[in-house]
Formats: sequence, structure tokens, C-alpha cells
Amino acid sequence: MKQLIQNTLAPFAFILIMFSHLSFAATPEQEVGHLISFIAKSNAVFIRNGDKHTSQEAADHLAMKYKKAQRYAKTADDFIENLASKSSWSGKVYTVILTDGTKLTANDWLTVELTQFRKTEKPQ
Repeated sequence: MKQLIQNTLAPFAFILIMFSHLSFAATPEQEVGHLISFIAKSNAVFIRNGDKHTSQEAADHLAMKYKKAQRYAKTADDFIENLASKSSWSGKVYTVILTDGTKLTANDWLTVELTQFRKTEKPQ
């Protein structure tokens, strides 16, 4: 009887373990929220359409763009590519100057951060 129960429950236990790992993955909304929070806390200077903006101003702007144009950001990767990398008005690329003086495109900077975030969000 014990063996029968173990044989019957084993496939269900496997499925439960598989789904429990999936539940730890961040949703696209959580990933975008992380990126916006990361920007706000970065103390980087954002250059948008030739004008300098604080990290908080940049975060507020991108949060507004995300709220208004979520249909173009089904994933966090879409958010970076379609909303957070360039001006939808002028098409000019957003650049970021980090506190150490390094200058990057917003696309490169946010892609690296998203990759790091995903690594830390995976179950061990």
C-alpha cells in the first residue's frame, strides 16, 4: 500500500515542484517596476532630447510612458527597446552618465540591469 501511494504521488510531486519554481519568476510588471526603481535610485544623469535630467525625473518620465503605452511593452525587454531607449517624439537615443562619469546608452545600461535582476530572481 505504501509503495502504491508513493508511485501515485510521485508524478504529482514532480509537477508541484516544477510549478513552484515558476512562481518565483518575476512578472513583466515587476521587472519594469524594478527597472524604474533602479533608475530612480541610480543618481545618474539622463540625457533626453539633448536635455539633462535627474534620475528621479527620468524614472518619472519612463513610468508615465509605460502607463500610457503599455501595449508596446508586453515584456521588460520590450519596455527597454520600445519605451526606455529613445524618444518616441524625436527618435533620439537616451544616454546615461553614471556617477563615475561613464556614458552609456540607456538600452545597454538597462539591459545589463535586467539580466542581473533575472539572475537574482531565479530560484536556487
